Amino acid sequence: MQGKTNPVTPAGYAAMKARYDHLLGTERPEIVEIVSWAAGNGDRSENGDYLYGRKRMREIDRELGHLARRMKAARVIDPSEQPDKSRAFFGATVTLADEDDEERVVTLVGDDEQDASAGRIGWSSPLARALKGAAVGDLRSVRLPGGLKEWEVVAIDYA
Repeated sequence: MQGKTNPVTPAGYAAMKARYDHLLGTERPEIVEIVSWAAGNGDRSENGDYLYGRKRMREIDRELGHLARRMKAARVIDPSEQPDKSRAFFGATVTLADEDDEERVVTLVGDDEQDASAGRIGWSSPLARALKGAAVGDLRSVRLPGGLKEWEVVAIDYA
């Protein structure tokens, strides 16, 4: 990850920061308290609260480290400030039509905020890479696990 920036929308960065703050300010102190209480109960080898608490604390610390690295590398990009709104770039909401005229709406977002079920696809995904720089009317081919699929760009929006 060194040297690479992590493009993210303002909302995506806010969500990462909120998750980090919640873990650091709420969850971790609660687990520390449980582990301290459980450690005072004696034999730690058979103490479920202690063992689970230590495991959960390691998970929280690992996630905190991951979030800290991602936020440090983050480059917040506001899609509304995109100078060329006629082409698909980071933050664009793109309406696509396939060969059967079935439409699909996707928003190009940072990899940390992708959610395919909500139509948000990561900036480095195959479909997003194919759409970079596309204009309305362009045809773009994407190699998917099911084979090659062709999409036509129907609309681009930066709302």
